Amino acid sequence: MTTPEAPGEGEFQLYDLRVEVVAPPGARLYCSAQVGDYFELRGESLWLPPGQTFSIYSLAALLPLLPAKQRPTHPNDWMTTDTEVACPDPNCPSRFRITRLSLRTFRHSDTTATPLGKVETA
Repeated sequence: MTTPEAPGEGEFQLYDLRVEVVAPPGARLYCSAQVGDYFELRGESLWLPPGQTFSIYSLAALLPLLPAKQRPTHPNDWMTTDTEVACPDPNCPSRFRITRLSLRTFRHSDTTATPLGKVETA
């Protein structure tokens, strides 16, 4: 049995993110997206506006970057400064702009059954 965390202990913060389709004016897009299409990542949940879709191939290119973009980073880190990711289709001129929104606070005990302070060894 684990003991409850003291207030303020076990808390961490992640940014909510907005990922928006951007492209040069008049560009033909091949990823079934429209300029301005977006989704938001709130915690671990993906939110799409009603009636909008998002290509799984584009999402697959973005997924490895999103958890890192959610975490606070050093101001000089490229993960802080670089905000656009190219469409995975080399013929598509679209990009996906990742914008950090507000910070959201989570509690360790709400996100895992592993108690704080437990270190796994190989």
